[in-house]
Amino acid sequence: MVSTDYFPPKHMAPAFHCPHCNVYSQQEWSGPKIIGVTYASENVNELKKCCCKHCHKVSYWYGSKMIYPLATNAPMPHPDMPESLIDDFNEARNIVNQSPRGAAALLRLCLQKLMVELGESGKDINGDIGSLVRKGLPEEVQQALDIVRVIGNESVHPGTLDLRDDQETTVQLFELINFIIEERISRKKRISDLFQILPEGKRQGIEARDKTS
Repeated sequence: MVSTDYFPPKHMAPAFHCPHCNVYSQQEWSGPKIIGVTYASENVNELKKCCCKHCHKVSYWYGSKMIYPLATNAPMPHPDMPESLIDDFNEARNIVNQSPRGAAALLRLCLQKLMVELGESGKDINGDIGSLVRKGLPEEVQQALDIVRVIGNESVHPGTLDLRDDQETTVQLFELINFIIEERISRKKRISDLFQILPEGKRQGIEARDKTS
């Protein structure tokens, strides 16, 4: 089973998922060490270096924000993410540090495409979620879908939520997309794979039983 737990890079945190190797690992923090330079400003004290104990690559932070690598502090796409979502998901990852609001808008587009993958129209996300609920969608998955839908809408249209500097909330939207895929795609896939290893006669008997019930 693929774990959907993700601990994004966080300023001065002792451990998190490394932005380079994506492994949850201990992190070692230190200040800048530049020899022969006289600093004109005390702002240099805001600069920190963080070294991953797993891959030994470093990230650089200014204040509470990671400035290198610029790519992301959001989770990787779920291994079972449909191809139609991956480019938009990764584009959102690439800009989340600079534009949380832009990333949230892209994740709303991912959600719209995911509705199609789940057998819905993709034309009205709210209506599609309602359709899935009527088909037996678990409440926690419905809530995850609606969180991404509402916050994604707020990022596109003026509303009460302002995501311009809310990187933490946006990163959680990535986690919710992966959670939805785990619940609605991966679990079904694993069960189907296990069902296929049953003896053919047993599977035919089960199918015949269900046709008459």
